[in-house]
Amino acid sequence: MKGIVFTDFLELVEEKYGLEMVDDIINQSMLNSGGAYTSIGTYEFSEMLQLISNLSLNTSVSVDDLLMIFAEHFFKTLIKSHPNLVQHYKSPMDLLASIENHIHLEVQKIYPDAQLPTFELILHEENKMIMIYKSDKALYILGKGLMEETFKLFGEHAIIEFEKLKEDGTEVKFTIVKTS
Repeated sequence: MKGIVFTDFLELVEEKYGLEMVDDIINQSMLNSGGAYTSIGTYEFSEMLQLISNLSLNTSVSVDDLLMIFAEHFFKTLIKSHPNLVQHYKSPMDLLASIENHIHLEVQKIYPDAQLPTFELILHEENKMIMIYKSDKALYILGKGLMEETFKLFGEHAIIEFEKLKEDGTEVKFTIVKTS
């Protein structure tokens, strides 16, 4: 997993819960990196799981809720760092429809060894979209949060529902219906 995810996550933890919490979750985790991350480095996904699980234990906030909070923060970081990725899209539906064929290609140019989920577009209409998310990381809740932030960026609203196609969350069907 790319270091930018770790650095941004720890920044969020510091902002919301303080530097002591950052130290606590690092110390409670068994991290091969020792908890020292750079945005361009690559780290084991298991380290992120440990950090977020320990944050959940320390705050009594569910991992899913923490992933939604992180999605909001991470989306802002991505837009601030790479505004060119989204600036030529006219709608959130068009942006989401381009994840595989544009957004992820651009991300791969910036982070060549990034391990990204795939989003297979099943249906793309003006007000409805169906996508299949696939990733061995099973971070579909983070994906849902990033989708919600995409609609916020455009000042629009949608109902985003998901159905696990595999119980472990490595394959999930998203149905997105634009409401405004």
